[in-house]
Amino acid sequence: MGIQNTSARTSSQSRKGAENHPLTRARVAGVVHDNVRHTTRFTVVGNHLAQHTALSLLAIGLAVHIQSLPGGAPIDIKTLAARFPEGTTRIAAGLRELEVHGYLRRTRERTGNGRMVTRTVSCNQPGRTGGDEEESGKASKPKPAPHRTEPKHRAEPKRRALPAVPQPAYPAPDLLATALGVLAGLHREDPRLHLSATDADHLAPGVAAWLERDLTPDAVRRVLTFDLPTEPLHRPAALLAHRLSAQLPPLPPFRTPAEPPAARHPLQNCDLCDHAYRAPEPGTCGTCSS
Repeated sequence: MGIQNTSARTSSQSRKGAENHPLTRARVAGVVHDNVRHTTRFTVVGNHLAQHTALSLLAIGLAVHIQSLPGGAPIDIKTLAARFPEGTTRIAAGLRELEVHGYLRRTRERTGNGRMVTRTVSCNQPGRTGGDEEESGKASKPKPAPHRTEPKHRAEPKRRALPAVPQPAYPAPDLLATALGVLAGLHREDPRLHLSATDADHLAPGVAAWLERDLTPDAVRRVLTFDLPTEPLHRPAALLAHRLSAQLPPLPPFRTPAEPPAARHPLQNCDLCDHAYRAPEPGTCGTCSS
């Protein structure tokens, strides 16, 4: 009796081999990746960005493009609109999405000559900075034994950065002072909204941007305190920053200044006929003067 090869497929299995082929199954299941390993000119992008569930496809594409640029490259709206077919309105909306979700940070800084400029920082991992990896690398290295026996002070945990907030077009001192007054009074509406001076300074430009849109301080206060979560607020400043960015109203339409009313002179009595007429100074009426 011969030895049977149990691993050999039967004729019925061979006829169905095409159906079980991996490429055939892939055509039905979805995408097939034909990847080649990059060795030059590539950018590492996290899946938290590429597969973000809240960002639009335009915002994801803008973030990937910005992360691939060298440091110092211009990424203002006009430069991006000249590079891509999308207009300035769609690109501006995409950049605002990235600010809200922490992939972009914009801050206003004053140069040495007193000029205000906008500094834009691209974050490939929102909530973390490059200093985190440096500190973790230093911590992994063995440290020499200390020569002294004094107790070491425990380092304070690094504070997470707050989300970016809108910036006013004209950050006048009076406008920022009003914005700080709105933030300082929020704890009267809800004691959980007690803010530190650092948090208030970060949020003040965002409130000023709302005030520029013809909203009163009371209206801004109502928006920031309306329908707050019932659970404890561990980071109230982050919640307020998100509301200032996500619910920013549009700019009011331009209105032509109204012309001043015509001057209305007081009544005068004519020196000749005693008739009443309007004139800036006493004298004679028009009938007696002609």
